[in-house]
Amino acid sequence: MNRLPRLFMGVFAAFALAWLGLVIYPYFQLGRLEPFEKAPDIFPPQLSAQAIAGQRVYAANGCVYCHSQQIRQPYVTEADIQRGWGSRPTVARDYIRENPTFLGTMRTGPDLTNVGKRFTDPQWHYQHLFEPEVVVAGSIMPSFRYLFEVRKMAGAPSPDAVAVSGPHTPPAGYEVIPTEEARALVAYLLSLKHEYPLPEAP
Repeated sequence: MNRLPRLFMGVFAAFALAWLGLVIYPYFQLGRLEPFEKAPDIFPPQLSAQAIAGQRVYAANGCVYCHSQQIRQPYVTEADIQRGWGSRPTVARDYIRENPTFLGTMRTGPDLTNVGKRFTDPQWHYQHLFEPEVVVAGSIMPSFRYLFEVRKMAGAPSPDAVAVSGPHTPPAGYEVIPTEEARALVAYLLSLKHEYPLPEAP
Protein backbone atom coordinates (compact mmCIF):
# COMPACT_ATOMS: atom_id res chain seq x y z
CA MET A 1 0.00 0.00 0.00
CA ASN A 2 1.29 3.44 -0.92
CA ARG A 3 1.45 5.53 2.28
CA LEU A 4 2.93 8.60 0.65
CA PRO A 5 -0.41 10.49 0.28
CA ARG A 6 -1.23 9.85 3.94
CA LEU A 7 2.25 11.03 5.01
CA PHE A 8 1.87 14.14 2.85
CA MET A 9 -1.55 14.92 4.35
CA GLY A 10 -0.14 14.47 7.87
CA VAL A 11 2.72 16.87 7.22
CA PHE A 12 0.35 19.37 5.59
CA ALA A 13 -2.07 19.15 8.55
CA ALA A 14 0.77 19.71 11.04
CA PHE A 15 1.93 22.86 9.20
CA ALA A 16 -1.62 24.11 8.75
CA LEU A 17 -2.42 23.71 12.46
CA ALA A 18 0.84 25.45 13.41
CA TRP A 19 0.03 28.31 11.03
CA LEU A 20 -3.47 28.64 12.44
CA GLY A 21 -2.14 28.66 16.00
CA LEU A 22 0.80 31.01 15.46
CA VAL A 23 -0.59 33.41 12.83
CA ILE A 24 -4.36 33.36 12.46
CA TYR A 25 -5.41 33.00 16.10
CA PRO A 26 -3.08 35.81 17.35
CA TYR A 27 -4.32 38.03 14.50
CA PHE A 28 -7.95 37.66 15.54
CA GLN A 29 -7.03 37.95 19.22
CA LEU A 30 -4.65 40.93 18.98
CA GLY A 31 -4.52 42.21 15.40
CA ARG A 32 -7.73 44.24 15.67
CA LEU A 33 -6.83 46.16 18.82
CA GLU A 34 -7.74 49.85 18.66
CA PRO A 35 -6.38 52.80 20.65
CA PHE A 36 -8.08 53.30 24.00
CA GLU A 37 -9.90 56.61 24.41
CA LYS A 38 -10.15 58.19 27.81
CA ALA A 39 -11.34 61.73 27.10
CA PRO A 40 -9.64 63.95 26.24
CA ASP A 41 -6.73 61.57 25.56
CA ILE A 42 -6.17 58.56 23.33
CA PHE A 43 -3.70 55.84 24.33
CA PRO A 44 -1.18 54.93 23.18
CA PRO A 45 -0.47 58.47 21.97
CA GLN A 46 0.45 59.15 18.36
CA LEU A 47 4.18 59.55 17.75
CA SER A 48 5.45 62.80 16.25
CA ALA A 49 6.99 62.80 12.77
CA GLN A 50 10.41 63.35 14.35
CA ALA A 51 9.95 60.40 16.72
CA ILE A 52 8.90 58.17 13.80
CA ALA A 53 12.11 59.20 12.02
CA GLY A 54 13.93 58.36 15.26
CA GLN A 55 12.50 54.82 15.12
CA ARG A 56 14.36 54.34 11.85
CA VAL A 57 17.60 55.64 13.41
CA TYR A 58 17.04 53.29 16.38
CA ALA A 59 16.65 50.35 13.99
CA ALA A 60 19.57 51.35 11.76
CA ASN A 61 21.95 51.54 14.71
CA GLY A 62 20.96 48.16 16.14
CA CYS A 63 19.76 49.46 19.50
CA VAL A 64 17.28 46.57 19.70
CA TYR A 65 20.17 44.09 19.97
CA CYS A 66 21.05 45.33 23.46
CA HIS A 67 17.82 46.90 24.75
CA SER A 68 14.36 45.44 25.14
CA GLN A 69 11.10 47.37 25.24
CA GLN A 70 8.88 45.17 27.35
CA ILE A 71 8.14 45.24 31.07
CA ARG A 72 7.48 41.61 31.81
CA GLN A 73 4.47 40.29 33.68
CA PRO A 74 4.94 39.91 37.47
CA TYR A 75 4.33 36.16 37.25
CA VAL A 76 7.42 35.97 35.01
CA THR A 77 9.53 38.32 37.10
CA GLU A 78 8.86 41.29 39.34
CA ALA A 79 12.41 42.57 38.86
CA ASP A 80 11.47 44.88 35.97
CA ILE A 81 9.09 46.91 38.13
CA GLN A 82 11.42 46.75 41.15
CA ARG A 83 14.22 48.20 39.01
CA GLY A 84 12.01 51.18 38.22
CA TRP A 85 11.76 50.35 34.53
CA GLY A 86 7.98 50.72 34.68
CA SER A 87 4.98 50.70 36.99
CA ARG A 88 3.00 48.10 35.06
CA PRO A 89 3.65 45.30 32.57
CA THR A 90 3.48 46.16 28.88
CA VAL A 91 0.59 44.68 26.90
CA ALA A 92 -0.18 44.20 23.21
CA ARG A 93 -2.10 47.48 22.92
CA ASP A 94 1.06 49.40 23.88
CA TYR A 95 2.58 48.49 20.51
CA ILE A 96 -0.25 49.12 18.05
CA ARG A 97 1.23 52.42 16.82
CA GLU A 98 4.76 51.06 16.40
CA ASN A 99 6.08 49.76 13.12
CA PRO A 100 8.30 47.87 13.55
CA THR A 101 7.90 46.84 17.17
CA PHE A 102 11.17 46.65 19.12
CA LEU A 103 10.33 44.07 21.79
CA GLY A 104 13.93 42.86 21.86
CA THR A 105 15.29 39.62 23.28
CA MET A 106 18.53 40.83 24.90
CA ARG A 107 19.14 43.04 27.90
CA THR A 108 22.79 43.90 27.65
CA GLY A 109 21.55 47.36 28.62
CA PRO A 110 18.44 48.38 30.58
CA ASP A 111 14.93 48.10 29.22
CA LEU A 112 13.84 51.26 27.39
CA THR A 113 10.04 50.96 27.63
CA ASN A 114 9.82 54.03 29.86
CA VAL A 115 13.19 55.68 29.29
CA GLY A 116 11.42 58.89 28.26
CA LYS A 117 9.89 59.06 31.72
CA ARG A 118 13.06 58.09 33.60
CA PHE A 119 15.25 60.61 31.76
CA THR A 120 13.26 63.61 30.59
CA ASP A 121 16.12 65.96 29.69
CA PRO A 122 17.22 65.78 26.02
CA GLN A 123 20.71 66.91 27.09
CA TRP A 124 21.10 63.74 29.17
CA HIS A 125 20.36 61.60 26.12
CA TYR A 126 22.72 63.57 23.88
CA GLN A 127 25.52 63.30 26.43
CA HIS A 128 24.83 59.59 26.89
CA LEU A 129 24.92 58.91 23.16
CA PHE A 130 28.12 60.91 22.73
CA GLU A 131 30.06 59.46 25.68
CA PRO A 132 28.10 56.71 27.49
CA GLU A 133 30.71 55.79 30.10
CA VAL A 134 31.05 59.38 31.30
CA VAL A 135 27.29 59.61 31.93
CA VAL A 136 26.80 56.07 33.30
CA ALA A 137 29.87 54.75 35.08
CA GLY A 138 30.84 51.29 33.89
CA SER A 139 28.61 51.44 30.79
CA ILE A 140 29.64 49.10 27.97
CA MET A 141 27.42 50.84 25.44
CA PRO A 142 29.34 51.94 22.34
CA SER A 143 29.61 55.62 21.62
CA PHE A 144 27.45 57.13 18.88
CA ARG A 145 29.70 60.14 18.31
CA TYR A 146 29.16 59.83 14.56
CA LEU A 147 25.63 61.14 15.17
CA PHE A 148 27.18 64.48 16.21
CA GLU A 149 29.14 67.20 14.50
CA VAL A 150 32.16 68.85 16.09
CA ARG A 151 32.43 72.31 14.62
CA LYS A 152 34.22 75.55 15.26
CA MET A 153 32.21 78.11 17.19
CA ALA A 154 31.30 81.29 15.41
CA GLY A 155 31.13 83.76 18.28
CA ALA A 156 28.80 82.67 21.09
CA PRO A 157 28.12 78.96 21.66
CA SER A 158 25.15 77.56 19.77
CA PRO A 159 21.99 76.99 21.85
CA ASP A 160 21.98 73.46 20.38
CA ALA A 161 25.47 72.65 21.65
CA VAL A 162 25.82 69.54 23.83
CA ALA A 163 27.71 69.93 27.11
CA VAL A 164 30.12 67.00 26.85
CA SER A 165 32.98 65.91 29.06
CA GLY A 166 35.51 63.12 29.05
CA PRO A 167 38.29 62.12 26.70
CA HIS A 168 36.46 63.31 23.59
CA THR A 169 35.70 66.82 24.79
CA PRO A 170 36.34 69.12 21.82
CA PRO A 171 39.21 71.59 22.02
CA ALA A 172 38.62 75.19 23.04
CA GLY A 173 36.68 77.10 20.43
CA TYR A 174 34.82 74.01 19.18
CA GLU A 175 31.42 72.63 20.11
CA VAL A 176 29.42 69.43 19.69
CA ILE A 177 26.14 69.74 17.76
CA PRO A 178 23.63 66.88 17.31
CA THR A 179 22.81 65.95 13.73
CA GLU A 180 19.22 65.56 12.55
CA GLU A 181 19.58 61.81 13.12
CA ALA A 182 20.62 62.39 16.73
CA ARG A 183 17.69 64.76 17.28
CA ALA A 184 15.26 62.23 15.81
CA LEU A 185 16.67 59.39 17.91
CA VAL A 186 16.39 61.43 21.11
CA ALA A 187 12.82 62.45 20.17
CA TYR A 188 11.99 58.76 19.83
CA LEU A 189 13.62 57.87 23.17
CA LEU A 190 11.73 60.68 24.90
CA SER A 191 8.47 59.34 23.43
CA LEU A 192 8.93 55.98 25.16
CA LYS A 193 6.50 56.38 28.06
CA HIS A 194 4.20 53.40 28.41
CA GLU A 195 2.71 54.36 31.76
CA TYR A 196 -0.74 55.49 30.63
CA PRO A 197 -3.77 53.47 31.80
CA LEU A 198 -5.25 50.77 29.58
CA PRO A 199 -8.24 48.50 30.27
CA GLU A 200 -6.00 45.43 30.40
CA ALA A 201 -3.20 47.22 32.30
CA PRO A 202 -4.66 49.78 34.73
